[in-house]
Amino acid sequence: MNNFLINIIGPTAIGKTSLAIAVANHFDTEIISADSRQFFKEMKIGTAVPEADELEAAPHHFIQHISIEDKYSVGDFEREAIDKLKELFTKHKAAVMVGGSGLYIKAVTEGLDDFPEVDPEIRENLNKHLEEDGIDWLQQKLFILDPEHYKNIDVQNPHRLIRALEICIGTGKNYSSFLHKEKPDRDFKTISIGLTTERELIYDRINKRVDMMIENGLVEEAKRLYPKSELNALNTVGYKELFRYFEGEIDLETAISEIKKNTRRFAKRQLTWFRKDPDIKWFEYDEDREKIFTYLENEMSS
Repeated sequence: MNNFLINIIGPTAIGKTSLAIAVANHFDTEIISADSRQFFKEMKIGTAVPEADELEAAPHHFIQHISIEDKYSVGDFEREAIDKLKELFTKHKAAVMVGGSGLYIKAVTEGLDDFPEVDPEIRENLNKHLEEDGIDWLQQKLFILDPEHYKNIDVQNPHRLIRALEICIGTGKNYSSFLHKEKPDRDFKTISIGLTTERELIYDRINKRVDMMIENGLVEEAKRLYPKSELNALNTVGYKELFRYFEGEIDLETAISEIKKNTRRFAKRQLTWFRKDPDIKWFEYDEDREKIFTYLENEMSS
């Protein structure tokens, strides 16, 4: 296979963006973002969208390309990303994909499991239960309807719970029964590399990043978005905690502390997801770039 997708993964705040730019420049190619939080044009500071100079340093795709009000699924991303890769491979031997959204990465590298369409009212009803009864209600419902899937997903993630439940309720079948069907062939080889380091250092980098976000105006950004706080895209770390502050539930210091805590939990879940993949070659976050380039060149020539 002559085309290569260099897939750069790792927990949040580990330095994926700068490595992706270096790799893209080394191989004279372009970058596809697989960070689902960075898709939304209204969300910049809280999602750590690359700075203007970083975006200029290498061509990026799927950064702030849709609105928080748009309906956009992982299936939409898979289709659009594959189309973009076909275009890139007419000009380049390799392309770079970077991000921490495991499901979106898997959609591009392997393809999604094929799920039927279900009545959108089911999702609306489940979102209402989340709002009124909390995440516990969703967890208990999934445990009853599909105990196998309950054991395998992040039950603290309301999006994943709602997705599984709407399939169970809408089809009358277990969500698990739709998994692991035959996937489409890809006309490229994926080379996955991961950045990591000891947990304490990851957590320290996260804490510093959150402080920087606050300094750069995250509170003001969240305040602008607060009137639309019911939108799914905004039910995410960095915004939902500040919405609680605006509603008088917690003070600002507590909100910032909660953002740090929830981001650390998010990073832990990311690592748990990625560690399941034996094909990822791991590097220390500050590894010499030349060593990484050499590894990639060897993989592409083998």
